[in-house]
Amino acid sequence: MPKIMEIIEKETKGKSYHTYKYSYDSIGLPTIDYDDDPNKVMKWRDSAETIQYKKPVDIKPLADQIQSEEPLLKYFLDGSRHVFKVDDIAYNKQVFPVVAGQIGVGCCRRENKQMYKELFYREFVLSLPDKADADGWDKTYFSAITKKVNESPELKHLGIQFSSILPYSTSKMGAPDTKLDNLAVGKIQDYMIEAEKRMVAELVRNKKLGQDSYLLKDGSLEYKVMRSGREDLRVLQKIKHNYNWVIGVSKSFNPESCLDHTGRPNSNYIADLPLFHRTPVARYENSYTGDVQFGVWYIRLRDKRRTQTPFDGVVKVEKIMMDDEIEHGIDSDIIDLISANIINERNPTCYGTDRRWANHLYPVFLTESFVKSQYISAEMFLQLF
Repeated sequence: MPKIMEIIEKETKGKSYHTYKYSYDSIGLPTIDYDDDPNKVMKWRDSAETIQYKKPVDIKPLADQIQSEEPLLKYFLDGSRHVFKVDDIAYNKQVFPVVAGQIGVGCCRRENKQMYKELFYREFVLSLPDKADADGWDKTYFSAITKKVNESPELKHLGIQFSSILPYSTSKMGAPDTKLDNLAVGKIQDYMIEAEKRMVAELVRNKKLGQDSYLLKDGSLEYKVMRSGREDLRVLQKIKHNYNWVIGVSKSFNPESCLDHTGRPNSNYIADLPLFHRTPVARYENSYTGDVQFGVWYIRLRDKRRTQTPFDGVVKVEKIMMDDEIEHGIDSDIIDLISANIINERNPTCYGTDRRWANHLYPVFLTESFVKSQYISAEMFLQLF
């Protein structure tokens, strides 16, 4: 039975080198991986809530008060990807990487203190250089190649289908800061983000979300404007009302992105945040998100005396500002209620299971574990090529 790369080599008239296959996760260099945009800057003077707080707000009394009530956070969403270098292929005497990935996006709901699967998408995608389409004018070209790949007897036997072949641009090939591998991986990352948006849209369409049943999304809500993919999901401004009952919680963030009202770095404001307190809500917007404003604040869940760094035990929380909130600010009572619910999610912990335990919320950890459990093994995936 022909392997995927044999089919692609034949259909695109390229030359496959059958090079060593590996996971990008296994060769990554140690870096600080932030969930948010490392280049953004927030100023605390730009308040995004109705009460103009100047100091941290103690949330513990409210968190204790609502412990016996039904939690505000009912749905939990996480997206992840496993990305692999599967080959090199040549077109016009130039060699390009071929990258493939598994994408998993899952949503779990909590009912009577039990977690259940609500929605799950698992997709397989492949990223090829745009040079694979020699003419460059046929918009259905890569769809046709995807169909040919899915006709493989091996894929049919295993019950696997590839959702899409994503072409990455080679126009800047040779430029000093251009790595084609990164462009290919970026295409797969964008596809995963689109899948997250699709899932939120499906939850809204099915009337699952509301003022008493928020969705907590693992990571940032700051989706950049996308040049490809579904037209109705490319620009966050067009779909922001889907996110009225959605909050984003980031386990890792860049503390140096915060400046005080004088423009000086203010990261110690987060480092010195007292236990069970939240910061005032800062207003933030960036042109790459398509003219959408966010309310952003930080909450300390763990005593910093019992963590490794001053920022362990602190989470960053985001809420997209709706029309009235842009003018008047997000209701501070709502901010306090969301914050209290997040504080009450701090236990149990995943200590010893995940190095990010101090910043992890347990339902998010369970959702993330569920999504990752649905992947086929790396060995089986690589054997397809």
